[in-house]
Amino acid sequence: MSGQLFISLLNPGIGLLFATAFFLMWLQRRERYIAFAAGAYLATAAAFLILDVAPVLPMELQRLPANMGFLATGMLFAAAIIDRYGLPVPWRAMSVVAAISLAIFAWFLLVDPSIPARIYAISIGAGAIALMIVQALGPVAKPYLIDKVLFGVAALSAANLIIRPIVILTFSGGFDDYVGFQQSIYWTTVQFSQAMVSIIAAISLMVAVAIDMIGELRREADDDQLSGLLNRRGFEATAGSALRRCLDGGRPAALLIADLDHFKRINDTHGHAVGDMIIASFGAHVRSIAPAEVVAGRIGGEEFAILFPGAGIEAGRQLAEAVRMGFQAACAGRIPAGLHPTVSIGLAAGIPGEGLSRLMHDADQALYEAKRAGRDRVRTFTPKVVSPAAAAS
Repeated sequence: MSGQLFISLLNPGIGLLFATAFFLMWLQRRERYIAFAAGAYLATAAAFLILDVAPVLPMELQRLPANMGFLATGMLFAAAIIDRYGLPVPWRAMSVVAAISLAIFAWFLLVDPSIPARIYAISIGAGAIALMIVQALGPVAKPYLIDKVLFGVAALSAANLIIRPIVILTFSGGFDDYVGFQQSIYWTTVQFSQAMVSIIAAISLMVAVAIDMIGELRREADDDQLSGLLNRRGFEATAGSALRRCLDGGRPAALLIADLDHFKRINDTHGHAVGDMIIASFGAHVRSIAPAEVVAGRIGGEEFAILFPGAGIEAGRQLAEAVRMGFQAACAGRIPAGLHPTVSIGLAAGIPGEGLSRLMHDADQALYEAKRAGRDRVRTFTPKVVSPAAAAS
């Protein structure tokens, strides 16, 4: 294999390799942005093959589909990154830019032939599409390193597409024909810089996919599918961290332990499907009224825990009463009409030096008081007062 042929097959090979890898990832996790990534690398492989390997057509017309492939690569790559964040993909704006670039390219191919003008038309068009990623991701929070890397890859791609042709063509001059073009330092730079950017972009996206997969597995391990809340493991891990942050920062925290009243009797009388619907309704009710910082989980069959960071007893009581009083309305229309489920709630407040297990114990004691007092009510944990005489003995 000659060196020139090796260079010609470098980018198609990289494109096909990554297109296959992303397609296999998509088969495992049917996310749209992964399919966009596979399409982007397939498009770039096809574009380079048409440009460097395919037979030459009259009037160099093979260059039109090749450059359409390059623009499609940019659009699909932009769609992959933007869609990963759940943002609207600017298909219309990208299509307008691509159409203008192709129109200019076609003019300087068929009407007023100019290789440098064609280079500028496609490179600046693709660079403008890459800048749309930068614009879309600019306001987005980037809590993880991979978010910053993807943003940087988009900026690097835009700079590579826009600045590179301007700099190199300014210093190297134009081209009289495609033989000179393909043997020029510009085209060699394109081949290798595009290969490097493609590899960096692909690896970054693959890491992002892997992180998303790990996050999904973690959520599946920590979530309760029926209630839509955390399970006990997920609640204890998340609430424990939130409680430590509150207490270390001198902020209060309130914990609610809620138990659905007479739940076994409901299951025995109306069936488990009705019981499951009540649990699902309670979880949806909590999610709909709880502030964003609240950590809620199903910690037993019909038992739930709700941590309210930053809240004292009064704020915790207000949330508990809102949960209790709105529960029946949340179940309305989803269970038999004559069934009116209720919930008992125990409330405790965190104090310095007290961990989650102790706080849950205190809230449990308050829950027992609510049950003994007749159910369908909220009770607050009150520490027992030890008399001086008892303490001395």
